[in-house]
Amino acid sequence: MQAESTKGDLPRVLNTTHATAIVVGIIIGSGIFLVPREMMAAVGSSAAVYAAWITGGLLSLFGAMSYAEIAAMKPRVGGEYAFLRDAYGDTVAFLYTWTWITIAKPASIATIAAGLMRVLGTFPAFSFLTRPAFTHLLWSQVMAIGATWLITALNIVSTRESANVQTLLTWLKVLMILVIAGFCFAGLGHGTWHNFSTMYFGARGGFAGFMVALIAALWAYDGWSDVSQMAGEVKEPQRALPIALVGGVAVVGGLYMLTNAAIQYVLPAAAVAASDRPAADAMRIVAGHAGVALVSIGMAVSICATFVGSSLSGARVPFAAARDRLFPSALAAIHPRFHTPAASLILQAVLSSLLLLAIGKFQALFSLAIFSEWLFYALTAATVFVFRRREPDAPRPYRVTGYPVVPALFIMAAVVLLVFSFVDQPLHSAIGAGVIFCGLPVYMLTKPKRSSV
Repeated sequence: MQAESTKGDLPRVLNTTHATAIVVGIIIGSGIFLVPREMMAAVGSSAAVYAAWITGGLLSLFGAMSYAEIAAMKPRVGGEYAFLRDAYGDTVAFLYTWTWITIAKPASIATIAAGLMRVLGTFPAFSFLTRPAFTHLLWSQVMAIGATWLITALNIVSTRESANVQTLLTWLKVLMILVIAGFCFAGLGHGTWHNFSTMYFGARGGFAGFMVALIAALWAYDGWSDVSQMAGEVKEPQRALPIALVGGVAVVGGLYMLTNAAIQYVLPAAAVAASDRPAADAMRIVAGHAGVALVSIGMAVSICATFVGSSLSGARVPFAAARDRLFPSALAAIHPRFHTPAASLILQAVLSSLLLLAIGKFQALFSLAIFSEWLFYALTAATVFVFRRREPDAPRPYRVTGYPVVPALFIMAAVVLLVFSFVDQPLHSAIGAGVIFCGLPVYMLTKPKRSSV
């Protein structure tokens, strides 16, 4: 039975197609066009690259299956925030929201906006993006900030129309990927299956190399959890959310495998490892400059879909936390005409814009969020065990296949990834952990004020 909106809630205006498009649209950004280089440079062989893709896809699918059980059982605005608060209490929920607001989501949106400008800059019409607009400020920064606010305005005006735009862009990006893969496999005499048996002998190799490749794959798969934050706005969430999460990740996995195979059909391992834009280089070989332009258009469309979905879902976390009085109540304001979390969307755009103004200083900022993201992924997946024990008889429209092994494997993989991140990038991981723990004094200082409200 569909849960109806009540006073103070956001209306349920999204259907299964919207939810699935959010999953697919957010996950497939520019990563699939770029990470084959990092993966091949890390492991050196086609077999190892596919092992990383398959492992990353299965881990993402296991995580999506775990989230699907919780989201179908508790379809609330804020997704991970709501699950964490219900399972572990206010402190963990506050730290998650603190991390989300201060680093994870603004850095993500700023990175997406900057990436879009870099892709547009490859077209002659946008060559001005690399020139200064004002003192110490490039046109690319100005345009990225403008794009951030344009998408924010769309998300404020209508959640449903934003989701419709997201769905259209997602279909376009899937079509572009299929067209690019088709061109590569057609080959026009340039492709060969022999490339799959070639090696890159300068690879890092070993367990460390595989983990680098796996992290690259997981980054390309990242974003599948964002639809859970829209759970309170999805019609028939008990049915729609499992389809969107599990089906969406499965579709993306298939497209990623296809794209990687298409690239390697044209380029040998050493060429993939040496290329900054392997998809563009493969298309240059089979279709000339028109092929490169097609890849750039595909990347731009793909990034736009990620941009819309990431901005749309991201604002639901501070909205939900503010509604529970863990953050300033102003962030829980619903626009009287458009029925959207306008204040939270505006805050998100402001923080993202500030990062874009300091674009030259925050290039590593997204890597700082890796530790916090996977820590909270693990904690959220673990709520499956908490709720199974605490609420054994509660209705569960969807149950994780392979429980308890599937969520346990996802949690163990997240722990391994966290440990490896600390070993491989101790500074970034330590800063990411520091951001989380900085929320503790803020929580303690504001607790008396919240209690008095």
